[in-house]
Amino acid sequence: MLITESAGPVTVLRLRHGKANALDVTLLRELEAAFVREAKSETRAVVLAADGPIFCAGLDLFQLAAGGTDYIRRLLPALHDALRAAFTFPKPLVAAINGHALAGGCVLAAAADARLVARGAFRIGVTEILVGFPFPPAALGMMRHVCSPTALQEVALTGRTWGPEEALSRGLVDELVAPEELFARALAQANAFAAVPARAFALTKFQLRSATLEKIDRDQEELGPQILDAWCAPEIGVAVKAYVEKTLKKSGGAKG
Repeated sequence: MLITESAGPVTVLRLRHGKANALDVTLLRELEAAFVREAKSETRAVVLAADGPIFCAGLDLFQLAAGGTDYIRRLLPALHDALRAAFTFPKPLVAAINGHALAGGCVLAAAADARLVARGAFRIGVTEILVGFPFPPAALGMMRHVCSPTALQEVALTGRTWGPEEALSRGLVDELVAPEELFARALAQANAFAAVPARAFALTKFQLRSATLEKIDRDQEELGPQILDAWCAPEIGVAVKAYVEKTLKKSGGAKG
């Protein structure tokens, strides 16, 4: 599901989980463990990449629809822990976005210090609201971190997705790269970050993110139970199943 590779001082974490690299409980726990492990390792930086034509299509809604509330009660904590581990990772993190980055996939990329995206005919954005899911605090907090207030309103409240050029203008990505150059450019960026003294990088990164992290943790404590109840509501289950039937089975994907 998550392949670890070494590239000199850089570790590559590569999503390899079906056609869509969809996020389920197992993959989320693997991501959390990987960021915790690499924070303690000798690696100087991490590149988050993906196999296949899709970077990450978000949560696996097929499993969510089939698993019901019992699955959701395991999924949301796993999602929170994985996103928080990525966001608080003290070393440089570069995302190499090679295809669709939707919903949770877009949020996961937002944890990175640099988000490089290949030029291509694919979409980037957060679609949670279209299914009826209120944003978990970690997800919304990370989108707030990368988007301007004006862009955040459009990104979070409309559920729209954009091509790479439009995503760049909204802060969802940082740099457009030719597809054949994406991975090499991501490694170069990771190595450039790795050349910065590690303690200086970590302390500066912490200060840049501390206010967002404090709000995430505060909102999780205050709103987490309400958000979990909303995700478990019967009408959401019906909406998810309808969304899967209408949208995902036609495309063969799994996004949410």
